[in-house]
Amino acid sequence: MVACRGRRMGLFKRDQSSSMIRGRFILVPALFLAVLVALSGSLAVAASAQILQDGHPRDDASNGGLPPSHPFQPSALRAESLRGQILPRNYTTLATELPARILQIRVPEGGQFKAGDVLIRLDCSLQQAQLQKARAARSAAEKIAAVNARLAEMKSMGNLEVATSVAEAAKARAEESLWDATVSKCLLVAPFSGRVAEQKAREHQYLQAGQPILDILDDSRLEVEFIAPSRWLAWIKPGLGFVLRGDETGHDHAAKVIRIGARVDSVSQSIKITGEFVGDTEGLLAGMSGRVILDVPAGAIPPPANPAVPLTP
Repeated sequence: MVACRGRRMGLFKRDQSSSMIRGRFILVPALFLAVLVALSGSLAVAASAQILQDGHPRDDASNGGLPPSHPFQPSALRAESLRGQILPRNYTTLATELPARILQIRVPEGGQFKAGDVLIRLDCSLQQAQLQKARAARSAAEKIAAVNARLAEMKSMGNLEVATSVAEAAKARAEESLWDATVSKCLLVAPFSGRVAEQKAREHQYLQAGQPILDILDDSRLEVEFIAPSRWLAWIKPGLGFVLRGDETGHDHAAKVIRIGARVDSVSQSIKITGEFVGDTEGLLAGMSGRVILDVPAGAIPPPANPAVPLTP
């Protein structure tokens, strides 16, 4: 009996010891997990406070050496990339002002021309006939007016007849000028030097007045346009240099700002910026595009009006 009771007491002590050991293994991870939860909560509160203070999350590892209180971290020293497009400074569409048939297109699509060159010749047989008729009528009216003036000097004609003949001569001259101007529109002349971008009509095709024939452009002076945030107006000025990294060329092309748009788009809060290339533009064509790269000056961007709203570009 004594021996059995001793064995039972030993088993009870071993069970109690095992229970205490298991309790310790369960308690230690629970305490560790509670510490992690408390620590993460404090970090989240600190991050939220930093966002409310600076207007964006703090990133000390990439702040470019700026103090944490700077309103724009780290964008104040980074290069901003926008999409830009190459456009010619001068470009237009040549259209006929007369209903006529095309006799000849002298410069094909992609061809070059100089200012003053005849690009298109229209069939103006009817208009030329009308011009010849007007010239004959003008000549006859001037002769009648001259004869009547001499008769008036000899007291053989009254002043009313002389004045009427002079007015008829002036009317004939105006009619001749009208048809002369009409015939001059049968030849479409290049307003500037450049190239033919697109041919919209063919030879021997009949056109109505106002119908386009050729798209032409001046490829000697190319510009680049891009859309920038309107808040950049605080530091973007004419003369600011930037780089266009062409998608087609794969090279960087130096440029500078020459014009700033006259109106800000209130919906997108953006504005159009126009620049011109500095140096050689060989290999560049109108319509090419690429990335506009410019450096945002340190401290040039004004602090946000509402620090709680992030304004990073």
